[in-house]
Amino acid sequence: MTANSIRSEYLNFHKTRGHAIVPSASLVPENDPTTLFTGSGMQPMIPYLLGAKHPEGTRIVDSQKCIRAQDIEEVGDNRHTTFFEMLGNWSLGDYFKKEQLPWIFEFLTEKIGLDPSRLYVTCFRGNNAINIPKDQESANIWQEVFLNAGIKTETSDFPETNGMGNGRVFYYDETKNWWSRSGAPANMPSGEPGGPDSEIFWDFGAEGKIHERSPFKNKPCHVNCDCGRFLEIGNSVFMEYVKTDSGFEKLSQRNVDFGGGLERIAASLADNPDIFTIDLFAPVIARIEEIAKQSYKDAKSKRPFRVIADHLRAAAFLIGDERGVAPSNIDKGYIVRRLIRRAVRFGRQLEIKRESWTSEIGSIIISLYKDAYPELAKNQKFITDEFSKEEERFLKTLAKGLEKLRKYLNGVKETGAKLQSEAVFELYSTYGFPFEMTKEIAAERGVTIDEAGVAEEFRKHQEISRSAAAGKFKGGLADHTSETTRLHTATHLLNEALRAMVDRNIRQRGSNITQERLRFDFNLNRKLTEDEIKKIERLINEKIAAGIPVTKLEMPLEEAFASGAQSEFGARYTERVTVYAVGDFSKEICGGPHVENTRELGTFKIIKEESSGAGMRRIKAVLK
Repeated sequence: MTANSIRSEYLNFHKTRGHAIVPSASLVPENDPTTLFTGSGMQPMIPYLLGAKHPEGTRIVDSQKCIRAQDIEEVGDNRHTTFFEMLGNWSLGDYFKKEQLPWIFEFLTEKIGLDPSRLYVTCFRGNNAINIPKDQESANIWQEVFLNAGIKTETSDFPETNGMGNGRVFYYDETKNWWSRSGAPANMPSGEPGGPDSEIFWDFGAEGKIHERSPFKNKPCHVNCDCGRFLEIGNSVFMEYVKTDSGFEKLSQRNVDFGGGLERIAASLADNPDIFTIDLFAPVIARIEEIAKQSYKDAKSKRPFRVIADHLRAAAFLIGDERGVAPSNIDKGYIVRRLIRRAVRFGRQLEIKRESWTSEIGSIIISLYKDAYPELAKNQKFITDEFSKEEERFLKTLAKGLEKLRKYLNGVKETGAKLQSEAVFELYSTYGFPFEMTKEIAAERGVTIDEAGVAEEFRKHQEISRSAAAGKFKGGLADHTSETTRLHTATHLLNEALRAMVDRNIRQRGSNITQERLRFDFNLNRKLTEDEIKKIERLINEKIAAGIPVTKLEMPLEEAFASGAQSEFGARYTERVTVYAVGDFSKEICGGPHVENTRELGTFKIIKEESSGAGMRRIKAVLK
C-alpha cells in the first residue's frame, strides 16, 4: 500500500464515521506571531478546541502539512524529517476515549493491515501535584481492544527503569504522555489547552537486535527507548484541561486530537525502520544516486542522501505554499535558505558536480505530491528556479569560505598550533562551511582542530537558537490581544481601500500581525505613488471615524463568494466559512479576531511601502 493510499484510506475511514474532510492549512500561519510555521495538525484547530464552533461540525479529519525547523540538525538518522504529513482527526465536544481508541486500532490493523501483535501503547501515569489522575480508563479500553484481537494484554508501570516485561500497555509521566503546544504542564502558559495522551508504537522486532547494537544496549529496552526498535506512529490526545493562573481546570468540552505521522505509518507497514525507503522518498533517493553516481544502500554514510531528500522536500513545500516563502536572510525565508544550502553542502559530500541538480530533485518531489497538493505543480517553475538560484549563490559563498579556510590553515601551519574553534565556527556561521569539510581539508594539510572547543561553540550556538525559538514560539493561542485584533481588522479596510483607490484586481497575498504593526502583501507590479498612499490613508480613516459596525456571518463557501466576499489568493477553505463585514464597505472570508466597531481602531498610518517579490508589494502600517 502506498503512502497516498494510506492517506486516502484514513480520510475515507473517518468520513464514514461522520467526519468532515477539511483541506490542509497553509504551512505559514496567518496573524500568528508566536510561531514561524504550522508544526502540528492541531495548531490551526486551537480556537475550536477551546470552544469556538467549527463551521464543518464537531467531527473533523485532515492530512496537515507540517514543518518543524527545530529538527533540522536531527535530520540524517532513519526517522527525523523537517517536513512531514500529520494525519489528524478531531472530536470537538463529541466522542471521546471509548470511540477514539478502538477506531484508530481498527484503521491501523484492519484497514491498512498492520499486525496487531506488533503494536504497543502508552498511557498517562498521572500527577498528584497538579491533581490530574492516572489514565486508567484508556488502559482498560486498550486491554479490551487487544483482547478482541486475540491478544491478552498486561499493563506495566515504570518501563523506563523496569523494562517491558510482559506488558503491552505502559504508563509514563507527563514528559512522555501529556500533550500541549508548549509540552509538559509546567511549561504551559495560562490559557493553553492540553491533556493526557495515549501513544501507539510499532515494534520492528527483537530478532533484529536493534537495541543490542545501539548505544543504549546496557539500559532496559522499552517503547520510548532511543535505540530505534520502536517507532511512535500515532498519538491520541484527550484535550480536556486548560492551564490557569491557579493550576488546571476542565475545558467546557472534552476533545480528541489525534495525530499520526504518514511517513512513519508507511515505514511501519513496510516493516522498515528507515523512512527514507518509503515510496514518497524512494524516487528522490534514486535520482540522488543517479546524480551522485553512488548507491544509497551501499553508502558508508546515508546521512547526505537523507538530508538532501528531506531538506529539498521541505523547501519545495514552503516555496510552493499558498503563502509561499522565498529564500532570504530573515525569519521564514532564512529557514528556506538554510534548508537549500544544507542540501547543497551535503551534495558536495557526495561529490555532486552537476549544475542546478537541486531543481532536478525538486521536480521529482513535485511529481510525487502534485495530486494531493496541486499548489506544488502550479508553482513548479517558481520552486525550481529558486532552487537553482540559491544553489548558485551558495556555491559562490562556499568558494569564499574555502579561500578563508586556506588563509587560516596557512597561518596555523607556520606555528604548528591547532586550528582554533572560533575560526572553525566562523566558517560555519558566516560562510555555511560544514565542520566535516573543514576537518577533512585540515587533515589533508596536516593541521589538527580544537574539536572540544568547536563542540563548545556549537553548544552555545544551539542554546542561543533554542532561546530564540522559545521566544518566537511561546505556545498557546496566537496573540489575540486588543492591539493585534485592531490591526487585523485594519487589514480588511486596507484591502478594500487598495481595491477602491488603486486597482479592483488587487488581492491579499499574505499578512503578518504583531502588537506593533501590520504587514500586508498584495499583487501589483509597480510602486504606489505618494498621492495613492495619502488617498488610501484618508479613506481608511474616514471609515474608522464613521463608527461602522463589524458583523460576523457563517455561510456556505459558494454563498460567500456569490455575496462578493473577498478571499486571500491561494487559500483553501472548508465548505462552510465565516465572513466578516465592515458595513457595506468590506466583506471578507476570515477566521478573526475583529473589533466590534471601526471606531475602536484609532488612526491608520502607512509607515512603509516596498517590493516583496516579482509583481508583489508590501505595506507596513500602524494604528495610533
